[in-house]
Amino acid sequence: MLLILASASPRRADLLREAGIDVEIRPADVNEDVGPGEGPQAYVRRVADAKGRAISQRLPGRFVLAADTAVVVDGQILGKPSSDEDAARMLRLLSGRSHLVISGVCLMKDGAPAVQTEVETTVVEFGDLSPAEIAWYVSSGESMDKAGGYGIQGLASRFVTRITGSYSNVVGLPIAVVYRMCTQAGLLLS
Repeated sequence: MLLILASASPRRADLLREAGIDVEIRPADVNEDVGPGEGPQAYVRRVADAKGRAISQRLPGRFVLAADTAVVVDGQILGKPSSDEDAARMLRLLSGRSHLVISGVCLMKDGAPAVQTEVETTVVEFGDLSPAEIAWYVSSGESMDKAGGYGIQGLASRFVTRITGSYSNVVGLPIAVVYRMCTQAGLLLS
């Protein structure tokens, strides 16, 4: 069965296809602003659910997978940078310390309550970054469309000293979680 992916992220689609899961891309346009007092886990759950519902309502009888990922340091949610300066600010916050990458994943059908919703957390540790390294990375342009201002699968891999948990979660989608959810929902993924 073909799974609908409610995301414009090429990284999520690539991860699924590399795991042998066929997907059709249907990006969802939803408000991704953090609500007042909203914690990271509640935030990623809400946004993943909103993305899934936005697409599922238009595709009766189809299973829709939606996800949202946030980078969290000191309880602060770091979304996608709005500018080069914002990206540099985020990288300074991450330098020389650990942070969390939290993804909410939602699998639903027909806009009904989620078949399943799960949250996956991975701990990522960065080495100390010099101002020159931050400037170099920001100038690469790689940070602009990624939560927390970096992509672990690209140039920023040189800054990551340790991860605890799912690597694919840091890229943008915890594949083992998705596979388990699809299996529990009775989807045939071969």
